[in-house]
Amino acid sequence: MKELVIISGKGGTGKTSIVSAFASLAENKILCDADVDAADLHLITAPDIQQRNDFKGGSKAIIDKRFCTECGLCRDLCRWNAINDDFIVDDLECEGCGVCVYFCPEKAIEFPVQTCGEWYISETRFGPMVHARLGIAQENSGKLVTIVRQEAKKLAEKNNLDLIITDGPPGVGCPVIASIGGASAILIVTEPTVSGRHDMERVAQLAAYFKVPAMVCVNKFDLNQKEAQAIEKYSKNMGIAVLGKIPFDNAVTKSMVQGKTVFEYDKDSVSAGAIMTIWKQISEYLNDN
Repeated sequence: MKELVIISGKGGTGKTSIVSAFASLAENKILCDADVDAADLHLITAPDIQQRNDFKGGSKAIIDKRFCTECGLCRDLCRWNAINDDFIVDDLECEGCGVCVYFCPEKAIEFPVQTCGEWYISETRFGPMVHARLGIAQENSGKLVTIVRQEAKKLAEKNNLDLIITDGPPGVGCPVIASIGGASAILIVTEPTVSGRHDMERVAQLAAYFKVPAMVCVNKFDLNQKEAQAIEKYSKNMGIAVLGKIPFDNAVTKSMVQGKTVFEYDKDSVSAGAIMTIWKQISEYLNDN
């Protein structure tokens, strides 16, 4: 079984549009949306949820007024200023460190595990899909990413599927690290801007650190060909293959508005042709490695 993770150094590069396009082309696969903080692959795949599961991660302090003597020690120790003058813990300010729980002389502070979100197993017109939603202002997204990937692998093994296509989170933080570990290959989607190139370089260095084979594609390359060339030069110096460059194409935007992949909307568009070329190269790499 192989896993292809599509990531980007920053949001808004067109990563999810490319993932959904790959879903139209790939066979015998399962989709996995590991961008749990801002999941949007479901907007195109329109999943029919078959299984819904709570995600529990992290704890929050709750002061039991029956036992609290209001000695003030918890307020003095809380570096987040999450405990007010009435000795009530602010859920949004509490970081769940547990210091107040450990040092409370009256053992008056409870520390229950929180339900932070949900993860799902769904059916789509492209096949099965595992995805999730993290609650507002909740943490432990890296843990939820790990759960989503593990469940996708279990489902792939159960259904004898050869490939997992994972829509990874942007950036270089904990969720990204959780999404690329053990992957067969990653595709970095970048855009021809100064920030796009800078963030692509950071995520390429991250992939190199974890020894995950990386490839690059430049989306909307024709909007700034100078930056696109700089991205190609950097990738070449890093030993990263540039699989292709996708031109700016209104067909992509129009397909998203209609909740379709670009191949469903207009398979003869210039962007569809470029994505097809990239997918063929990825398929060859996964088959050979």
